Amino acid sequence: MIRDLDFVRAHRNDDVHSLALQAAKYPEVDMPWVVQQVDAWQRARTKLPRWAATEGILFPPHLSMEQCSSESAALYKASVVERWLAKWGEDRPSKERPTTLVDLTGGLGVDHAAMAPLFQYSLFVERQPVLCELALHNFPLLGLEHVEVVEADAEAYVDGLPMVDVVFLDPARRDNHGGRTWGIADCTPNILPLLPKLLQCAHMVMVKLSPMLDWHQAVRQLEQAGGHVDEVHIVDVGGECKELLFVVTSRAVDAAPALFCVHDGQCWTMTDEERQVPCAYVADESTLQAVGTLCEPYPCIMKSGCFGMLSHRYGLSAVSPNSHLFVGHAPTGPLPGRMFHVQQVFSLNKKACAEALQGVSHANITTRNFHLTPDQLRKKLRLRDGGDVFLFATTFQRRAVLFKCVKK
Repeated sequence: MIRDLDFVRAHRNDDVHSLALQAAKYPEVDMPWVVQQVDAWQRARTKLPRWAATEGILFPPHLSMEQCSSESAALYKASVVERWLAKWGEDRPSKERPTTLVDLTGGLGVDHAAMAPLFQYSLFVERQPVLCELALHNFPLLGLEHVEVVEADAEAYVDGLPMVDVVFLDPARRDNHGGRTWGIADCTPNILPLLPKLLQCAHMVMVKLSPMLDWHQAVRQLEQAGGHVDEVHIVDVGGECKELLFVVTSRAVDAAPALFCVHDGQCWTMTDEERQVPCAYVADESTLQAVGTLCEPYPCIMKSGCFGMLSHRYGLSAVSPNSHLFVGHAPTGPLPGRMFHVQQVFSLNKKACAEALQGVSHANITTRNFHLTPDQLRKKLRLRDGGDVFLFATTFQRRAVLFKCVKK
């Protein structure tokens, strides 16, 4: 194993496909394992930079690397837990016992490694032996000496669970045949029947669920199962909605959950009242022609469906009900979306396109509520991909319009 680790260290910048073909050249090396480690380390440099920078860390097979949280998403979870611990303060139940975290679906342990430093004791429960072995190896290298690793099924472990502060679950979103699933009841474990037991022994339960879920429906299901959803967090990383987080307690209150939309660590909070604000729309052609700014909402805002917030806070108007593109006049503050300066608004007819795109050979094209795909529009306009020009194509009052923009 030591020889293999040295080999990994020496070859971790190599092309993994070329490395795999050299197995006969190094008969003393477990090449499939080496290729697995090199491939995972190369992925971890972006997804898990601290793990990749820690000498000696071992990684799991490809599927577990694919399914684990990114380090930035894990640190966000830790910030949520830290805020809750601070809020409890001296009123924390059973102050004589140490603060305790229980992770019932440990996986690779990225989320656990981010949250565990906030607690005096943490318990890592995982049903796969190989992931437990990796946790026992990796956690001390990450400075986590106070983590107890237990090989067990979450369902079996819940019955003997002592009183703790926080329980975290990230149910596996794969069926028995390896296919993807995202319904709460279809995941493993099904947390709905477990929730009443968990809330009897935990001050707070945090659940990570699929971004494919309707978060309103998920709230209803969790509350029908016996909990109260205090917070919903919609988290996107790198331009893609990655996860939904639900903070569940046993509080008997009749209040809608607070909604947090999170993009690469930036967070926007919305009250229930603000979520009910109607969205404003561009009134007419002259108003459309006068806009100076275009906002493409981040995926977390798109997933939330709370577009009225963009109108209410920033004075933006939607181009049309299904475009999800917002325009206005130089809004201030950090907006939850990519911002562009609008140079020109024009129609799709040949003359208008020729005038607007004179001298333009490349463009980044996005289509929303439009009859052509980006590739089809690019072909029609005879443009290559890339460059500094951004074209947004959508439908306004039943006709095609294009926004020629540059990034702010």
